[in-house]
Amino acid sequence: MQAAWFGQFGPANQVLELGEMTTPTPGPGEVLVRLRTSAINPSDVKKRAGSFPNLLDDGPVVPNSDGAGIIDAVGDGIDPDRVGERVWIYQAQYARRLGTAAQFVAIDAVRAPVLPGGVGFDVGACLGIPAMTAHRCVFADGDVSGQAVLVTGGAGRVGHYAVQWASLAGASVIATASNDADADACRAAGAKQVVNHRSADCAAAILDATGGKPLDRIVDVEFGANLDMTLEVLRVGGTIATYSSTQVAEPAIPFFKMMYKDVTVRFVIVYAMPEAAKQAAIAAINAALAEDRLQHRIAATMPLEDIAAGNELVERGGVRGAVILAID
Repeated sequence: MQAAWFGQFGPANQVLELGEMTTPTPGPGEVLVRLRTSAINPSDVKKRAGSFPNLLDDGPVVPNSDGAGIIDAVGDGIDPDRVGERVWIYQAQYARRLGTAAQFVAIDAVRAPVLPGGVGFDVGACLGIPAMTAHRCVFADGDVSGQAVLVTGGAGRVGHYAVQWASLAGASVIATASNDADADACRAAGAKQVVNHRSADCAAAILDATGGKPLDRIVDVEFGANLDMTLEVLRVGGTIATYSSTQVAEPAIPFFKMMYKDVTVRFVIVYAMPEAAKQAAIAAINAALAEDRLQHRIAATMPLEDIAAGNELVERGGVRGAVILAID
């Protein structure tokens, strides 16, 4: 099969290779998927750059955790009727070497949910990290119906889905965005109010948007950089669910301020989500897909051989939506 891989850490255009690799065989409990798409997420480019120093200990890695395709074969214990199913893939390159940047992937059948009819393979590749992370952030600490929920970076990969999940569940959603186009995307996704996070006093603008009412829950893309602001607008007993802290990687915690507010901080990453939470997210995603209730943002689609350019696009930042590799 054709695949992309890296055997050392470094810049994408120096370490990513493209060539032939042995097609995997599905083991017990696995399915072999003929991939049509693969998504490049920020976590994928960080792994290639060396964020997990032991990643290459067992050999070169085929990157990317998310994708979509058609089941080509099944291993022992899997219903042979699954052959021919359209599926979306998540968690392909976690605690294992072979991800979705290839023509085939053999993976635990649980990690290959059915892709509802009529949903494109490009959309299927958007679901694993962005939509599942957003679902966990919004719902991990209970029902949000009737609550005031802030989503920072509401036009981003995860934020865009978080706005939708919270809005669909009956929350009053406020999002932050830095420009008119992103603000429009947030409103289209269900945000009732949008605040520019680059404003002189973002916290005051958020509380003005709520009529002075503190927020019940915050889904946060920049935990360290936003912490002073989020604590100012969060109610006593509120929750911050965060999945990233790129600008301030090792934030200082104002312990007493957070303690006196009885703040819950939830750190979210798909890989570590409880299995029950993963299955709940999958069920919600597929139900929403079947009813065409989710919007999806795809920033760029390119062939597998352009994987280095795709990595560079994600690393430059400012990309609104998924970067998808089309696989022949």
